[in-house]
Amino acid sequence: MKLATLNALVAAIEEGSLRGAARRVGVSQPALTKMIRELELELAAPLLMRTSRGVQPTAQGKVLYERSVKANRELRAAVEEINQMDGRLIGELHLGAVPLAVMLLIPETLRTFGRDFPHIRLRVSEELYVAQLHKLRSGEVDVTVGGVPDDLSTGEFFVEPLMNTVMVPTVRRGSPWLKAKCLADLQTARWVYTGANSESGYAKLFFERHQLQPPAIGAVVNSTLALLSLVCSGDYVALMPVQIARLPIVAAFIDVIELAEGGYPLEVGAILRSDSVPSPVLRHLLTHLHRAAHQLSQGRAPDLGLGHNLA
Repeated sequence: MKLATLNALVAAIEEGSLRGAARRVGVSQPALTKMIRELELELAAPLLMRTSRGVQPTAQGKVLYERSVKANRELRAAVEEINQMDGRLIGELHLGAVPLAVMLLIPETLRTFGRDFPHIRLRVSEELYVAQLHKLRSGEVDVTVGGVPDDLSTGEFFVEPLMNTVMVPTVRRGSPWLKAKCLADLQTARWVYTGANSESGYAKLFFERHQLQPPAIGAVVNSTLALLSLVCSGDYVALMPVQIARLPIVAAFIDVIELAEGGYPLEVGAILRSDSVPSPVLRHLLTHLHRAAHQLSQGRAPDLGLGHNLA
């Protein structure tokens, strides 16, 4: 089984057509078709289904595709790590971040890391916590940054603590919910959850911490921009890091509800797979994350980096 043949299959599945795959791989369409046919004969299994709209993977094709993508990723990582060991700091890092981390740490980390390592392409994916762990398990991301849950598997993951924060309840300026004095006063409010559904998210944990029934879901978001937009423009309540809520650019539109319970304390950390050895560049990235966290601990407000390209 040749790597070039596997790459032809990957291209066909991702492009959805043999013509597009041939163009991407740099061979003629008949040559690419022959490569995939040889692979099917070698495995004695169909890998692609031809349709009027292109090609789709069979069940067997999906299995080989997923393994091939992972193998390619591991080979690229090995080449990059060898270059880095020889002092050639080039390559790519994929950083997963939940909305909390994007708001707090990522802008400053991107600024300083990009300045010190201009030849390292740093990709940032903002998604929900569950999706980030899945990507970390599969090797799609090198590290995930976010709140550290109590039920995180220590046998599977390693946590590099970065900082502690407090998630505080926030609303739009002038909201009637600002009159609330305790958490129980907010049980009938429409809350924004940063989770997959009403069974997840810090809002639910905050209420349960004080032996209260979690409020009904008002909206579910999985991005920083969506969270800020909903709170600014609607009559929603949402938890966000106190460092973000106090920023002048945010405080112009959002107020913190001063409750007797305060807020929900949270440890923020970098999460890595326990079975992985951080590459030299990944270790440098962790150093820059610690630097950004230290700035926040000293009271220096984060730059939200609205002009940065995170892709």
